[in-house]
Amino acid sequence: MKFPKLASPSLRELFVQQLVEMILSGKLSVGEQLPPERDLAQSMQVSRSVINGGISDLERKGFLTVKPRVGAFVADYRKEGNMETLISIMNYNGGRFRDAEIRSILEVRIALDTLAVQLLIPHITDEEIESLRQNIESIRTATSGSEAADAAFAFQHELAVRSGNTLIPLIFTSFKVPVYTLWQRFCTLYGIEALYENNYKLWTYIRDRDLPGAIAWIDESITDSIGGNRMIYY
Repeated sequence: MKFPKLASPSLRELFVQQLVEMILSGKLSVGEQLPPERDLAQSMQVSRSVINGGISDLERKGFLTVKPRVGAFVADYRKEGNMETLISIMNYNGGRFRDAEIRSILEVRIALDTLAVQLLIPHITDEEIESLRQNIESIRTATSGSEAADAAFAFQHELAVRSGNTLIPLIFTSFKVPVYTLWQRFCTLYGIEALYENNYKLWTYIRDRDLPGAIAWIDESITDSIGGNRMIYY
């Protein structure tokens, strides 16, 4: 068996990680200005290029706002953040999302999935329905939670693609890491069969071209994961 090469984080990555932890823990407050790059470099015993690159990364992730010739300020990541912000939060929490983030992800999924089936069902062909069924069967035959999550993503992504809206699959793909994580957790709590049943029932509504039924099931099944019998957070 070939083992992968081990790689340690770069100083820039360690700097970003430390600043993220200080922001999320409240040690650095929203609006607080960071010391000048030269002072940070001296204090943390790294080069200014490490600090400069790390600040750029943190700005991209929504944790900092950089004002030219003024300095870097802690941003309100809830307003300025993006998917990288969400993944950083998950990593800060030991690879898991907090309850509020899980609820938010699921609520967005209701909106995206509902729009996808609204656009999909009126024009879906029998061949496309059969293709979706094969994705569903891959969930049923999965031998692990990660394999089932992969199959569920493939099914949901194809729904997004078949909707004909060019943005829905792009948005859905940007959510892959958190959605995949939640499906794995769902399988751990309730089993692969439960994940299969949820997606299979949605497929039956699509097969029957029953738009009201599909919309109602999306809302019911995901809401059940938010606060019902199959909650995936506590």
